Amino acid sequence: MTDFDDRPGDSEPALPRRGAARTAKLASLPLGIAGRAVGGWGKRLAGQSAEQVSATLSAKAAEQLFEVLGTLKGGAMKFGQALSVFEAAVPDEMAKPYREALTKLQTAAPPMSARQTHRVLAEQLGRTWEGRFSAFDDEPAASASIGQVHRATWHDGREVAVKVQYPGADDALRSDLRQLQRFSRLFQAFVPGTEVKPLLAELAERMDEELDYLAEADNQRAFAKAFEGDPAFLIPRVVASAPKVVVSEWVTGTPLSRVIADADQETRNLAGRLLMEFHYSSPARAHLLHSDPHPGNFMLAEDGRLCVMDFGGVSKLPHGIPRHLGEMTRLALDGQSDELMRLLRENRFIRGDSDLTAGEVLAYLSPFTEPLATPTFHFTRRWMQRQAGRVGDSRGHDFHVGRSLNLPPEYLMIHRVTAGSTGILCQLDAEVPARGIVERWQPGFAA
Repeated sequence: MTDFDDRPGDSEPALPRRGAARTAKLASLPLGIAGRAVGGWGKRLAGQSAEQVSATLSAKAAEQLFEVLGTLKGGAMKFGQALSVFEAAVPDEMAKPYREALTKLQTAAPPMSARQTHRVLAEQLGRTWEGRFSAFDDEPAASASIGQVHRATWHDGREVAVKVQYPGADDALRSDLRQLQRFSRLFQAFVPGTEVKPLLAELAERMDEELDYLAEADNQRAFAKAFEGDPAFLIPRVVASAPKVVVSEWVTGTPLSRVIADADQETRNLAGRLLMEFHYSSPARAHLLHSDPHPGNFMLAEDGRLCVMDFGGVSKLPHGIPRHLGEMTRLALDGQSDELMRLLRENRFIRGDSDLTAGEVLAYLSPFTEPLATPTFHFTRRWMQRQAGRVGDSRGHDFHVGRSLNLPPEYLMIHRVTAGSTGILCQLDAEVPARGIVERWQPGFAA
């Protein structure tokens, strides 16, 4: 297969599509980490402390993780972005290098060349594509896992964002996700309490949706219509679309990653409240769930609205969030273990042959309802780390209870988006009126 970067005149390579080349880069992750571990033992023998060696190895591993996943883009970077929202669960002694490396993946990736960008635009919008714009900036304003965004001016004077899919993104996604599944145990160590293997399987299943920019544009139109005129949310309207190009209104604001890094508490609280309300209200308002929760997809506009971008990962919920999820949350919060057990069994969250007791299940689930026990809850990394450690410690009872529970496939996406959004709230260190938001938007919770 011929790579796009074989053509003369392209100063930047396109997304590499050769399976062997991509596999070699991904394979370097476990090999490199193993090699550094051996080197670490040598440093211990030379007199360095365990803490010094551990910190050095963590920093080097994080650096390599970003370099490999970021430069490959495709499925590798998509996976890295998905991992980044769980960074708050990483123990503090390991957190700093992983935090820096993983959060870079939320917004950064090496761009493709102007010539390649023009080629895709000509293929998707026609050879006279330049006539549809009065200005087009060849320097990308943002780069992500399977595409990059350019700022431009539409022919009628509107400022627009032009999202262009990388050539070869489909092949890269398939190759990456196959290889990453082979290394799922390695990545598990980066995010304790998070199930990496199901996450990779889910990304593979949703691959075709991510690649279809026409479907993404339809999702964006639906969200924009549902939230039109809302003083709290800003969804850019779609101007034009093609299978590998989406043109939408240009919006500006402070990226959520910057809010996480250095905003004051009031701004953090605002961002957290809006993010949680968007997550819980979308299924009722749009009958859709934005399924790619990472800080690179959100901004705070100057007027305080939450701007939402990137609608490639969206789940259709024609009947909204199932009512019994709200009922089960309320029962766990109120300590009604027998009724909770009945609902869990009825809805296949507990297998028929399980010997779990109602008390064990309630003890496992109750800590997750802590944010709803009071009118306002302070989401912190420490709280997230405590929950991740509790369910991820293979020596603990909660670990074995969790392994005995069952998550029906139709609830996997709802669960992951809720967990990812909660991870962002903890990164924000936000105080949020969570109970009121859930009471308003989650069917079954307030009844």
